[in-house]
Amino acid sequence: MKKTHFLVSMLALAFFSSCQNGDENDNENLRKEEVHAKTVNVTNHDGRPFSTGSGSAAGKFVSGPGGGVLMQGFYWDVPEGGNWWNTVKDKLTAWSDSGIGAVWLPPASKAQNGAYSMGYDPTDYYDFGNFNQNGSVETRFGSRTELEALITKAHAENMQVYADIVINHNSGGQSQANPFTGTNTWTDFSGVASGKFQRSYNDFYKNSYGNNDEGAFGGFPDLCHANPYVQDWLWGRDDSVGKYYKNVMKFDGWRFDYVKGFGPWVVNNWNSNVGGFSVGELWDSNVNTLEWWANNANSSVFDFAAYYKMDEAFDNGNLNVLNDDMMWKRNPYKAVTFVANHDTDVINNKMPAYAYILTHEGYPTIFYRDYEEWLNKERLNNLIWIHNNKATGTTSILYTDTDEYIARRNGYNGNPGLVVYINNSSSWQERWVETNWSSQQIKDFTGNSGWYPTTQGDKWVKVQAPPNSYSIWSLNQ
Repeated sequence: MKKTHFLVSMLALAFFSSCQNGDENDNENLRKEEVHAKTVNVTNHDGRPFSTGSGSAAGKFVSGPGGGVLMQGFYWDVPEGGNWWNTVKDKLTAWSDSGIGAVWLPPASKAQNGAYSMGYDPTDYYDFGNFNQNGSVETRFGSRTELEALITKAHAENMQVYADIVINHNSGGQSQANPFTGTNTWTDFSGVASGKFQRSYNDFYKNSYGNNDEGAFGGFPDLCHANPYVQDWLWGRDDSVGKYYKNVMKFDGWRFDYVKGFGPWVVNNWNSNVGGFSVGELWDSNVNTLEWWANNANSSVFDFAAYYKMDEAFDNGNLNVLNDDMMWKRNPYKAVTFVANHDTDVINNKMPAYAYILTHEGYPTIFYRDYEEWLNKERLNNLIWIHNNKATGTTSILYTDTDEYIARRNGYNGNPGLVVYINNSSSWQERWVETNWSSQQIKDFTGNSGWYPTTQGDKWVKVQAPPNSYSIWSLNQ
């Protein structure tokens, strides 16, 4: 959720918110002294949380050995006017062609601020722009028909669609007398236009179930997940929010907003009853906390530990911190990595950060504005292709200093893996490294280096990286 773009009203609490290959036979002892290898023992991760395509026609996503990537299909304050679903739908074929296997959409249901809301102030979970309430029929993003057309088009491209789910708090209820507070509270949702999941004061804290749960947000009515009625409507009933999104609207997975506000058991129960991919927004750089939550929620989690380490590494000139612990090192199956999102965009030197997450383990996310507006799309597509086709196997960190970082993906199931070399210095750098390959020619798949070296019989080879950039090496095949 956007943490800084809300205006709260008394009535509504609304959101506005290159040298050829002659060097490879250099003295073996010299080059082994140059490279200090450090191996990170992390679990092998070669799939992604969506099915592998098989023999589909051009224009449809097909998962490669390294899987695919996730596109965050929005940013904060996308244009108003109800055309966002059409904007995203029109980009799906190009995204699919580029190797993007899933898209994460903003909260899709009607919210307190109607046609102006980014959706993080939900009122009626079953109104996808088809009921006239909160001042509009359509949401900021468009109509239900347009949303359904987007999802249908994504599935035709073999892509998955993830819904942003906001179940910590609600907004847009009417005032009612609340015996648990002794005041009036904005907790009467009996008049929601869909007629589904009507709520009253006992469905929010404080109430007969207690005074509070793990956390409230911004003064909004705090949904009480301890109430069996709330549980039933969120994930239990055949027409519960989760099952309706999955079975009727055809969403494939979930991004849970502000999971600090309720226990991980909530997401665990949703996943057990509804299914689908899930990832939680636990805004915390402590990897122990991230791992604890992911395990207890039976869910992936955004790797904020990696996010802040990348900022320190690439913006503050200390690549040594990439040796530190991160969620993808703890459990890559449950780590969703990212460089920016709609809430936070602190990394300025983004291309090496994308080179990092698209060559390492975890499930990498591309931010819409980085891809469509701000960065070099051709370079990003190159990294996505490398990720999907070469980024396999466990990870070994081969060398780090302040300005240089070299790591190896060790390959898996016949796929050769890769070596990534990130150079934060202002000049070309070269290093001898131990690869996965004996007496074979390799190349830099980014095209940044013109070298085509042949590895020695013991798998060692010299590679290079350009200033303030990166190179990614694998078998020349």
